[in-house]
Amino acid sequence: MAAIYPPVSLPATLSRPRTVRRPIPWIPIVLVSIALTYLALFLFVPLAAVFFEAFKKGAGFYWDAIREPDAWSAIQLTLIAAAIAVPLNLVFGIAAAWAIAKFDFRGKSLLITLIDLPFSVSPVISGLIYVLIFGLQGWVGPWLSEHDIKIIFAVPGIVLATIFVTFPFVARELIPLMQAQGREEEEAAAVLGASGWQTLWYVTLPNVKWGLIYGVILCNARAMGEFGAVSVVSGHIRGATNTLPLHVEILYNEYAFAAAFACASLLAFLALLTLAIKSFIESRESKESRT
Repeated sequence: MAAIYPPVSLPATLSRPRTVRRPIPWIPIVLVSIALTYLALFLFVPLAAVFFEAFKKGAGFYWDAIREPDAWSAIQLTLIAAAIAVPLNLVFGIAAAWAIAKFDFRGKSLLITLIDLPFSVSPVISGLIYVLIFGLQGWVGPWLSEHDIKIIFAVPGIVLATIFVTFPFVARELIPLMQAQGREEEEAAAVLGASGWQTLWYVTLPNVKWGLIYGVILCNARAMGEFGAVSVVSGHIRGATNTLPLHVEILYNEYAFAAAFACASLLAFLALLTLAIKSFIESRESKESRT
């Protein structure tokens, strides 16, 4: 005869099916609205104002302001400084990131701290450092003057200041990527007889190519738009040591607003181009990661 058990009453919390809370639909709408409003006020409207003021007097005046000798000299100097600083920072960034991510050595934390130094030091302070070292009254200034070597208030000083403020960008993009990949592939290449250069060229760099390109783009954008450090070491000599940001400042201080905005629009266009290239690289990187 089967035993008859009394019915078991379950707690109320267990007998009822749990209801899943769905997110309130108005929350993402509010967040997106706040983000778009912020971007409109602090990005889209200022950019639109720059281009509006640049073409306010017509396309003819715009091109005349760009082709003016001092403006053209500033554009050329900006491109020269970036063309020298970016490749040097590329070599430094690859070497520093490879050493930090793939090797253990004494002073590793100090090297990481020094790489981050330009992020914490004001660009104006970095320019003053170069004046203290290479200026006429600086540490090596008298020796440079005796040998007729000009660094401060000349192109070499502008290049040095640009290199200083931009050298962390490539290294800081590569270090996390190389650390995340580990050392297994490099160790396997070394076991198979690959040299250090072959390991770097055929194993390490292909794995970080998108981060490398991204770091170069950011470094180039900062090099062309740098103002503080370059302003200290340039001397503001028109047609000689003025970069494009410095030329924009001079035109604005002289109340040549249309010409100032015309030159500023070039910097804005370069910024937009940098963002477009950055977005393209991120999309390519995400496609490769999915495949």
